[in-house]
Amino acid sequence: MFKTGFAAGLVAFALAVSPAGAATKVIKFGKLVDGSGRVVENAVVVVDNNRITSVSSGGAAPAGAEVIDLSAYTGIPGMIDAHTHMTYGPDPVLRGTRSNATNMVLGQEGLKMTLESGVTAVRDMNAADYLDVSMRELINMGVWTGPRMYVVGCGLRASRGRFNPAGAPLGCGEGNGPNEFARAARQQIAAGVDWIKIFGSTGSGDDVTQFQTVTYEEMKAAVDIAHAMGKKVGIHSYGPTGARDAIRAGADSLEHATDMDDETIAEMVKRKVYFLPTIDHNRYYFDNAERFKYPPGAKENLTNFIARNLETTRKAVKAGAMIVLGSDAIYDMFGQNTRELGWFVKAGMTPAQALASATTVAARMMGMEKSLGQVAPGFFADIAAVDGDPLKDVDVTINKVRWVMKDGAVVVDKTRR
Repeated sequence: MFKTGFAAGLVAFALAVSPAGAATKVIKFGKLVDGSGRVVENAVVVVDNNRITSVSSGGAAPAGAEVIDLSAYTGIPGMIDAHTHMTYGPDPVLRGTRSNATNMVLGQEGLKMTLESGVTAVRDMNAADYLDVSMRELINMGVWTGPRMYVVGCGLRASRGRFNPAGAPLGCGEGNGPNEFARAARQQIAAGVDWIKIFGSTGSGDDVTQFQTVTYEEMKAAVDIAHAMGKKVGIHSYGPTGARDAIRAGADSLEHATDMDDETIAEMVKRKVYFLPTIDHNRYYFDNAERFKYPPGAKENLTNFIARNLETTRKAVKAGAMIVLGSDAIYDMFGQNTRELGWFVKAGMTPAQALASATTVAARMMGMEKSLGQVAPGFFADIAAVDGDPLKDVDVTINKVRWVMKDGAVVVDKTRR
């Protein structure tokens, strides 16, 4: 697997460390929302190492097992945030003064805060120097504590423009034309990524423009290579034309898309393309506009875009789209990963549907529906406990996470008061 400089050193260090094994544990919940649509009263969940072995109502604990009494709480599956930027570092003002590797190491605080929000798995959607690959491996090896990571390496993007003059070397993920996009996709897969990402339009931070920057032919070339090699593709498009072409090109997920017309939404539903609206990250940019030194008018532009983003999501919910939680968490937004679920309820979802967007629906998009998104035998022991009923009040899922288990180990415990 390809590695660069600092990342290779971190992985070499990590190879000498192995995670400690976990004893059999029994977790008792007053109620369990298991992710399959079933609610289990007086639930008893048995975990052996990192897998769930049984779920029952009022069952007995195996002899010698560690018993964790959470009978005052409701159990839910560990949630999945399918659009994050874990390696970017906590401070955008200082980010440009630090190396990419330094920002990645500083990202450990974001990993911790993400777990505290009840999120036990993320899809990370762009990183420099394949540092997301290294972060994923450090977590998997037990050197760092964090959610499961599914990564894309360098997002694919066009190299047109004054910053990439003709003849200049292509950067990681860059290309012009279908052949170069296909090559860039192969480059990411060779580096060990889980997904491919394509930046199909402008739009990020205070920039809410929607100009399409990647052609349909370029998108399709990368998608065809990725699918042939067993990888899925998520395409970023703030605007409707890039969204339309992303769906036509065979994208597996569509990120951010706003102002889609009814025909495009219908085609997205027909082709079973997952939709990640990422509404709340624009709220984060609005709240921090002064700190981030955004130009005059940025807050007004963000307010307008949020309203249109929400309206597009409302139309997608009504059309039956498969909507997935993606916070687009970045910098110091971690810990707010699940605030997006509140926007989903505003868009017409029930609290139960919002929870599904972060569990079963997200797991299905990830191709992990047999191991993530449910509390069921054979699944990874990724579980959270919340104070209240998440099927009646979405705020319970967002703000009342009290305990988290990831991979059979307790990583958050706020039950002791």
